Amino acid sequence: MTSLGNKLNADWPFAAGKQPYFYGWVIAVVSTLGFLMSIPGQTMGMAVFADEFIAAFDLSRTELATAYLIGTMGSAFFLTRAGRWYDMLGARVLMVAASLGLAVTLLIIGVVDWVSSQLAVVSGLDLSVFSFVLITLCYFGVRFTGQGVLTSASRNVLLVWFERRRGLVSGVRGVFVSLGFSIAPIVLALLIDTFGWRGGLWVMAAAVGLGFGAIALLMVRDSPSVCGLKVDGLRSDSTDQAVDEVQPSQGLAEVRRNPVFWMYSLALSMHAMFGTAVTFHIAAIFAEVGRSRTEAFAYFVPSAIVSVCVNLSASALSDYTRLKPFLVVMLCAFLLGAYGLATLEQTSGYWMLVLGFGAGGGLWGVLSNLVFVRQFGILHLGEISGLNTSITVLSSAIGPVVFSLANDFVGDFRSAALACMVPLAGLLVASVLLQQPLDKKPNSQTA
Repeated sequence: MTSLGNKLNADWPFAAGKQPYFYGWVIAVVSTLGFLMSIPGQTMGMAVFADEFIAAFDLSRTELATAYLIGTMGSAFFLTRAGRWYDMLGARVLMVAASLGLAVTLLIIGVVDWVSSQLAVVSGLDLSVFSFVLITLCYFGVRFTGQGVLTSASRNVLLVWFERRRGLVSGVRGVFVSLGFSIAPIVLALLIDTFGWRGGLWVMAAAVGLGFGAIALLMVRDSPSVCGLKVDGLRSDSTDQAVDEVQPSQGLAEVRRNPVFWMYSLALSMHAMFGTAVTFHIAAIFAEVGRSRTEAFAYFVPSAIVSVCVNLSASALSDYTRLKPFLVVMLCAFLLGAYGLATLEQTSGYWMLVLGFGAGGGLWGVLSNLVFVRQFGILHLGEISGLNTSITVLSSAIGPVVFSLANDFVGDFRSAALACMVPLAGLLVASVLLQQPLDKKPNSQTA
């Protein structure tokens, strides 16, 4: 390994372990920033630019959505490998690399129209041919680096610094992430109004690549042991031992054969599918039942409030209980939200949508943070969470298309919501019946 590589996997450029406070709290702040910096690679980050892209790239809305689908699905197939890179190279290397990669991709999107026009002139082909190919590749880039690698690395790096307070710390992070994601469309729209769509992309690139890239390079440490520290800030002479230090870690091959992994992954992916579909089609879904565009975007505010409250409460509780009840309640909440979406024309339907998807999203945040490290240990966490992220990203690509096809062939979005209730009900039954021998209370050796 090179000298720089050794430094990135060590306590460099300053001795984090000798600070007068537990350095895990710094990691918690950087982890939260990492989630927020992934916004350009999230659905809400790109959706705000959709109308500008359609006009600048000479694409129809369907063509742009198809490009987004292909780019997102393509990225999903590489995320398990990216998880393996995390296990090999560490969080700091992956977070810096993902930040730079996301920034470069945003810069490239800003010149897609110019490059496409030049290629169209030279080849004599239509502008849209080249812009479709280029924006598809760029969507692959932002989804892989932003929603995929940066999000996973930011999540995983915090988990190894805490054990006894892991749920609570993750929950506090979830509050800031949820609020940041909720106001992100407003901030991005303001960027477009101020700097134009191209300038807005480049401002985001500078913030992610130069700003957060530098923060990750200087501040991230891969684990407490690198700094001569112990998990949770325990003293070096403490006789306490974290659960993760005695719990054997399972490899990816073993986890792939475990039905518990697939149950959680599929349950978590249902949130990605629903969340992306509703976000992508929110205005059209509300318009279908006679509700205004203002009501459509206002939906995210009460839903975020519910999500934050549930996430923080459940995260604190998760440090003292098993995770199976959270899974069961999450699936029940998604069923409530799906039924609310199908009956959105009614006031009760609207509030079922808010409460169901809000509460389900809050519990999703708890489970996506904790389940794999609690069930399978930390040694192969990158690969395992990478596989789950692949499934989640793939589901997020399928969701908008499923809803769009339902609208095209059946004539409404309601049918898609009702159809999705079938696999949700199946997962709910499985979650109740399937035994989870590794799902134990923290610091307890009994199921």
